[in-house]
Amino acid sequence: MRIRVQSFSPASVQMRLPVRVASWLLDSPGIGKTHSAKRFAGHLLKQPARQGVVAAQSRLGRLLCRDCRTPRDRRFGLELLRQAARAGDIQAQLELGRHCCEAGPLEVQQGRYWLEQAAAQGSEEALRLLGGLVAPS
Repeated sequence: MRIRVQSFSPASVQMRLPVRVASWLLDSPGIGKTHSAKRFAGHLLKQPARQGVVAAQSRLGRLLCRDCRTPRDRRFGLELLRQAARAGDIQAQLELGRHCCEAGPLEVQQGRYWLEQAAAQGSEEALRLLGGLVAPS
């Protein structure tokens, strides 16, 4: 009988653990709404997001776009969402599409693109939002 042992590189474990802990914090009903939990989760997600972990980019981007007040943080959040959306993350595509559609008439076409990408992956929310957009003229 052979036993397969899965090897983990220290780098992959270092990137996954903070993302999992941050996701747990943000998804916890009581804890996830607090400012301190969001701040700590953002701190945990920052390094993996910078190193290209798509889940971290998506989660931190959504956190920064929804909960931060400074334009600098929002710009950084949008850039992270763009990177994650290009990599195929459905939540990032949905959030980026929603943000672009709310930003103004000049960005509706880009918003429609990201919502269509999310809808193609099966997002009901994206389909609902696309239904509410005015058809392009």
